[in-house]
Amino acid sequence: MKFEYTPLFPLRKDRSNYEQLTPGYVKEVKVRGQNWLQIEPSALRLLAREALGRVNFYFRKKHLENLALILDDPEASANDKFVAAKLIKNAAIAAEGLLPLCQDTGTAIIMGFKGERVLTGVDDLKYLSHGVFDAYTRLNLRASQNTPLSMLEEINTGNNLPAQIEIMSCPGDEYHFWLMAKGGGSSNKTALYQENRSLLKDEKTLLNFLRDKMSSIGVAACPPYRLAVVVGGLSPEMNLKTVKLASAGFLDNLIDRPTGRPHGYRDLDWEKKIMTIAQETGLGAQFGGQAFALEARVIRLPRHGGSLPVGLGVSCNADRNIKARIDRRGIWLEVLNYDLKPFLKKIEAFESDQAPTINLDRPIDELVAELSSYPVGMRLSLSGTLIVARDQAHLRLKKMMDEGHPLPSYFKEHPIYYAGPAKTPPGLPTGSFGPTSAQRMDGYVEDFMKVGASRVMLGKGNRSDRVVQACQKYNGFYLGTIGGAAALVAKEHIVSSELLDFEDLGMEAIRKIVVKNLPALIIIDNKGNRLY
Repeated sequence: MKFEYTPLFPLRKDRSNYEQLTPGYVKEVKVRGQNWLQIEPSALRLLAREALGRVNFYFRKKHLENLALILDDPEASANDKFVAAKLIKNAAIAAEGLLPLCQDTGTAIIMGFKGERVLTGVDDLKYLSHGVFDAYTRLNLRASQNTPLSMLEEINTGNNLPAQIEIMSCPGDEYHFWLMAKGGGSSNKTALYQENRSLLKDEKTLLNFLRDKMSSIGVAACPPYRLAVVVGGLSPEMNLKTVKLASAGFLDNLIDRPTGRPHGYRDLDWEKKIMTIAQETGLGAQFGGQAFALEARVIRLPRHGGSLPVGLGVSCNADRNIKARIDRRGIWLEVLNYDLKPFLKKIEAFESDQAPTINLDRPIDELVAELSSYPVGMRLSLSGTLIVARDQAHLRLKKMMDEGHPLPSYFKEHPIYYAGPAKTPPGLPTGSFGPTSAQRMDGYVEDFMKVGASRVMLGKGNRSDRVVQACQKYNGFYLGTIGGAAALVAKEHIVSSELLDFEDLGMEAIRKIVVKNLPALIIIDNKGNRLY
């Protein structure tokens, strides 16, 4: 048998548009008669800083166009259009460069493809990490990375390091990069299923499998999504990495047909099938409808005969991905969309909202009584005081209860908002401040409700049956607000923010905020009903 090499990921020419960041930091040098590219180390720092700064404030134009299509879709639900309009407005606020698109400004992930004739003379990871540090400490971003102090204890690093950085060697004299800011909510929806050949016996079997798994994703990771499905892979690790790259749009130029040679390909026909399944879920853009996904990517890979890994993942509506490169002409970044005026014109018809106004500043029993008069799925406008508490704060409060201490009175007197803000810009009451996934707090609900706390909760996404049961048993409610509209919430709906407890938890500290006209929907009521 004759040896013939085939790249595992045969990519066509990159058609992305780039803009020059600077012509400097590079020069051509001769090495053994060949042209090599010598890059000043500070170029790596500059590239990482600028790229990760931009993706937290601007989108690719295609993403915004896809959101705008929902507004013109006659089959989209009113909730689909409501969410799409708010997300476009959120993008316009973020594009001002002050409040990032989402409060979870993500883990910084950088993949570098370093040409064999590229010289830097340094540890590239160190300089790229410095650029991540610059972006997350100079801009109004959030530090979300925790480092272990022991197996059970950890502390926030305060600068969003470490970053996930991988550098690979490739032919040529250019240095290419794929960068993303990946939030925890969408990362948590990445799943690997170790299957076998029987899954591929016919189309119906595979479709039913994917339909079941896609429905389980839910809406906690802030749809509408870019869905990624990868079937096959030489290892489970390879499958999951391909899921992440496909969800970010980095494999869009992968060859789109099988050739019989040992390589992966993008299946455009199956992408249409996945989009049909997404519409059929009925989950829509967070509150019911058909706009569960904006796009789908399906990749088929070679595999070992005894293993069939299937990966599923999403990029949430805070779609923060960008390409970059360094060549002999300087540093280049993928062009993002900086002008939101054309998109803002499309949402003018969706600006007015006739939702009932709910006064949060009254006894919880009175608040619950009013909420009881509305059906599940009802859109509301919230004004008044909320107590902000999420994962670490809930854990600490539960430990207080277990040790025999009473819960703070504010935890019983006000609704609880599951959230953690980004850095506060000068002159504003808070930084970007959208909801976090409520399901992570499910294990605390009944214990807190027993003592009169957490009677009204506000967050994003679906919740477990035990929360439904606790709300019915203890006369409580769970409300959902738009995930992925954190800049909009901060600028238009939060009047004030005050730190109350656990300052050492950083963005997870307990806060008291006052909101005005904050949109929300009833997801779970006190009668055992739920929206999804």
